[in-house]
Formats: sequence, structure tokens, C-alpha cells
Amino acid sequence: MLFNSLEFLLFLPLVVALYFTLPVKWRWLLLLVASYFFYMSWKAEYAILILFTTLVDYSVAIKIGNELSKRKKKNWLLLSILVNLGMLAGFKYLNFFSESANALLQASNSGYAFPLYQILLPVGISFFIFQSLSYTIDVYRGIRKPEKHFGKFALYVSFFPQLVAGPIERSTSLLPQINNPRAFSEQNLICGLKLMLWGFFKKLVIADRLGMFVGLIYENPAEYNGIPVILATLLFAIQLYCDFSGYTDIARGSARILGYELMINFNRPLIATSLRDFWNRWHISLTTWFRDYLLYSLPYIKDKKIVQAKIYRNLVITFLLMGLWHGAAWTFVLFGLFHGIMLVIETITEKPVAGFYQRMGINKFPVLKKTIGIIYMISLVVFSLFLFRANNLSDSMLLLSNAFDFSNTAEAMKAILKNLEVVFGIMMIVILLWAEHFHAKHNLVRTIASKPMIIRWTAYIGFIFFVLLFGVLHQEKFIYFQF
Repeated sequence: MLFNSLEFLLFLPLVVALYFTLPVKWRWLLLLVASYFFYMSWKAEYAILILFTTLVDYSVAIKIGNELSKRKKKNWLLLSILVNLGMLAGFKYLNFFSESANALLQASNSGYAFPLYQILLPVGISFFIFQSLSYTIDVYRGIRKPEKHFGKFALYVSFFPQLVAGPIERSTSLLPQINNPRAFSEQNLICGLKLMLWGFFKKLVIADRLGMFVGLIYENPAEYNGIPVILATLLFAIQLYCDFSGYTDIARGSARILGYELMINFNRPLIATSLRDFWNRWHISLTTWFRDYLLYSLPYIKDKKIVQAKIYRNLVITFLLMGLWHGAAWTFVLFGLFHGIMLVIETITEKPVAGFYQRMGINKFPVLKKTIGIIYMISLVVFSLFLFRANNLSDSMLLLSNAFDFSNTAEAMKAILKNLEVVFGIMMIVILLWAEHFHAKHNLVRTIASKPMIIRWTAYIGFIFFVLLFGVLHQEKFIYFQF
């Protein structure tokens, strides 16, 4: 069930109405049934995977909580890790590893090949497995006690607003809310609806419209070069942001109406001034997950002479795996590897760059310094998106080489200026950036709320009709559903 579908627009109000009608002690059960129904609308039998993950991690956490031996606690944790990551590897990476191994075997003329399987990737498997796994790790670390109520833990794993594309919630945040549901709040309803409307604007009006042009270029890599390729990749960065953050806004808005607060997953990444700053602002629930459960857990020798090198190594490993998390393809592996290496280089050169800025007097001009940082960040991110968006590695290399071929620039510019989808999309990007800037400075929502009722409702109703009129309404899937 897509957020941008009529089914969801009927499903959510029904769930909300029933939720606040039921006695408090049964509300978790309604949300659990609704969450499984939501997921089963994709492919019913794959709900078994969520149930299996839930059963394993619920049982493991209870065992960890009851054990006194640290070794036995670790063994139970390893069981959870092996089951969860084994299931993820089987459904998401089995064919990728088999194809990669077969390529090596073919090169060595061994005559043997691993079999390939027709496996449909379960929607959101990377998200709900990471969410469930973080719970057992937290119990092992003593950060929280095991949840004794199986149904409420099952709801934590499957909560429908953020089930298939996050944010990846922590049990320390979401489970207490499940155990202590809030009463109906008009403020939550209004705030949730506003969040959802803003998310629909980003998804339908910007992301899906830009996706038409981006898809045209990336599905036909041999037919385009120069400005169209560069522009398509730049616009894909905006499309990806609006698509994913739009999903997050709708998820957070849906949860807010029910009285639940989900974490902020994006913090204006388009104005980041470095790659590190970008990852602190982009898909925050994933980057903090890898930071807390992988980066800080990787071993390094505590020797002042070599500790920094070990930290750099761990950073590269973390981002390589983060790239692989996005998809079973070498393009994603190289995407993660590129970001890991560039973050290491950025860290090493941080002081020399700061010294250069000081000597050149750039620090006296904060706007110039920030502009340089944003251009630097966008350049690296857009370059990496040649890997992220391409269908395969050969397409990525072809598009990257074609990007520097400006032989037909004049004709390409004329065609772009005649493309109303692109022109309109760029206009909407300007509005988006202005709105985010204004909201950060003056709180756009509060500003509108302070206006007289007739102005407020005119703005709200006008914006709804604007989204319906200029949005792409043919139910395009959210990009991160494939991960």
C-alpha cells in the first residue's frame, strides 16, 4: 500500500477513527493488525518474515535478560545477528554473491557456476531487520530491559507508518510510546496533516516530476551527453531527497496523528558544507545506526601511533557496508567506498584547508565560505550519484564519460528550456529551498498559524489543490522501497 494511493487515504482515517474509539488497553492490538494488513497488501506471505524476526528477537532478548553469564548473553546476541543478517543476505544478496562468484569462476574456466534464484525482494526488509536487531543489541548492552509483552514488541517491529522505509526507530524511543499511548490531540492532528501535506508536495510535485527527466536520461545512457547528463544527475539528487524525505514527512505525520513521535530523518542536507555535514543531515536514522552498532563496535588497537589509521579503516568499512545496504550491486558498493574514502581524505585535510581559508581571508566572508562548502559537497554527492542511480556499472561509466562531452551543448540547452517538466521542476526546487530556509529562520508553520483564519484556510486549501493539480498522481513507488 503506497502512501500516495487512494487506498492509504482511506486506510489511515479508518485506523485513526477506530484507534481513538477503542479502550486504551486494546489500541496496540488494532495498530498491530493494521500494520500487518498494511504490509500484507504488498505480498501477504512475506509478513511471515516480519513475524519470524519478531519471534526470534523477542525470545533472544528475554534469554539475554535472564542470563547472568556474559558469554551466554553474547551467544544469544550472535544468534539474533546471524538469523537477522542471514535472512537479509538470503533474500537480498544471495544472487549478487552468486553472480560475482560466477564471474570469477568463468574467468578461471572452472566450468562450475553457482545457481541463481528468482527471489522477490521483500519490501522494507532492510528497515525492519535493522530496527529489530538494534533492540537485541540494546538489551545486550544493558541500555534497556527486555520487553515482556510480545504483542507490543511485535508492533514496535511492524509499526506501519515507518515499516517499509523508516525512519529506523530505536526501541528506547518507540516502545515507551507504545506502552503509554496518548489521548487524541487536535494539535497532533493538525501538525500531522501539515507534515503529510508537505511530504506529498515533495513527493508528487517535485520528486515524481523530476523523475520523468532523470529516468529518460538514465534509461538511455548512450543517447545523451554533456549538459543533459549533468543536469539529470543534479536533479536526481533533488529527486532522491524529495522522494525520501517526502516519505519520512508522511510517515511522521501519520504517526503524529496517532500520538506517536518519530525521529527527524533529514535536516536540510542540501545546504551541507562538507561530506561529513551531509551525512549528519541525510538519512539520520541509518547513519546513526551504522555509527552506534557498527563503527563504534569495530576493533582497533589502542596505540596512539596507529589508532587514527584504524579509525580511518573502520570508517571506510562502515560506509562500504552502508553502500551495500542500499542494494545488491557493485554500483552501491563503490558508492559507499567512495564516500568512505572521501570522508577520510576530508578528515585528514581539515586542518590544512582551515589554515588556507585563514591565510586567504575567506573566514572574513561567512557567506562565501558557506557557498564554497556547499559547492564542494554537491560536487562530491552528485559525482557519487552516477553510481547510485545507474542501472549497472557499465551504464555508470558510460554516463560519466558522456557527461564531459559538450559537443552539442547549444541544441541540448534549447531542448531543456523547451522541456516544461524540467523548467517547472526547477521552479518548485526554488520554492522548496526558500520554504526550508524561511522555516529554519522564522518557523513557516507557526507564521502561517498566526494569520487570521480566512488567510490560514485559504493557504491550506490552495496548497492542497496545488498539489492535486500539479502533482504526478499515477502512484510512483518511493525510491527507497527497493532497499
